[in-house]
Amino acid sequence: MTIESILRRKGTNVTTIAPEASIKRAADWLRAKNIGALVVTSENAVLGLISEREIVHAFSRYGETAGSMRVREIMQYGVTTVSPDESVNRVMKLMTHHRVRHMPVVRGGKLAGIVSIGDVVKHRLEDLELEASVLRDVYNAAR
Repeated sequence: MTIESILRRKGTNVTTIAPEASIKRAADWLRAKNIGALVVTSENAVLGLISEREIVHAFSRYGETAGSMRVREIMQYGVTTVSPDESVNRVMKLMTHHRVRHMPVVRGGKLAGIVSIGDVVKHRLEDLELEASVLRDVYNAAR
């Protein structure tokens, strides 16, 4: 199974933010959209990510002034991206290796979606349930 199969189910909408936006604005977007990360873009180029984790760390480190800081000051630069053709298993391994929860999906140099660890785990659980069901059917048919 590929990342494309996840995107077909969940959709390709990605909430983005400019690096010049305030951290407060980023936090507001995360809350309003009920998501865990925003892709930071400039002129359709993926620059990085800002997630709840970076925002919490900024408030812990800088106090209330963090809200007026710019996204570019705390975002993750150089994030790993994946293509829609990548296998779900490979993306799970990449997420584990890089210790990230979100990966932008890029097709032909353009942002095509985003997958979270929750999306990947949900997809893998559905695969395992299907495999168990098939094995159960084969076992019952052989009896």
